Amino acid sequence: MQVVVRALHVLRALAAKPKGATLQELHEELGIPVGSLHRLLTTLGNEDFVTRSPVNRRFFLGPIARQLAEQNQHQSALLVTPHRAVVAAAEASGETVFLTELIGDRAVCVALSEGRHPLRLFVRIGQEMPLHAAASGRSLLAYRPEPDVRNLLAKRVLTAFTEETPVTVDEVLAHLTLVRARGYDVCDDELDRGVWAVSSPVFTSTGAVAASVTLAAAGSRMRDPLTRATAVQTVLTAARELSTELGFNGEWPDSAGDPSASAAGTTGPAQQADDTVEEVR
Repeated sequence: MQVVVRALHVLRALAAKPKGATLQELHEELGIPVGSLHRLLTTLGNEDFVTRSPVNRRFFLGPIARQLAEQNQHQSALLVTPHRAVVAAAEASGETVFLTELIGDRAVCVALSEGRHPLRLFVRIGQEMPLHAAASGRSLLAYRPEPDVRNLLAKRVLTAFTEETPVTVDEVLAHLTLVRARGYDVCDDELDRGVWAVSSPVFTSTGAVAASVTLAAAGSRMRDPLTRATAVQTVLTAARELSTELGFNGEWPDSAGDPSASAAGTTGPAQQADDTVEEVR
């Protein structure tokens, strides 16, 4: 299968070169013999995975390779109809659970399952969530490169919805470090007074974040540390199921612990969740 491996190495090398590369440059970088490399590039070119400029004779990713990448980037990996993991989380918690995706530079709700309580967070499909203030938005940003995050945040006014809202790029970046450390985000009175939310990223097979799954509730129902810890576990379980279906097999925050562990004085997931809420405050 050496030829397949070499073809993948060529495509990976060209993907990192927006100005293309010559045959010699690819040979020097990849160590593939010139004759073999030329035959490989010819085959990839015949299949439109690689193209060559008639002017400078440099090789570039072809239209098929770019089409595959763009389709994977812009098509929703998750259906607008609520996934069973989202429905299960809403039924188990009684709270509203929704999915958010980054579409262009906007965090948009793409699917939801409403809670059963008369007093619940109002969210609608198509609603934009503020990247800096919503747990759903920050979970989408947490695993992106810092320059990308700065660029996204620089395009908008970081509105102070409450006194707890982070309103500078540096504040948001510092908070994203916390999100990555624990694997989920908590929003407590930062977007809406009296609203508590927990959100976790949903990962694809490549480790990219496809969406975030969020549970939002009235703050009055989430005052008990055990209730908050259970909500965290519910969201992590849903995010893990969604990620697994998308082919993700990387490391995951521990969501198998017993939320009642904190009652015994341990520092299991329940205690971690409560500590996290205090940090956010």
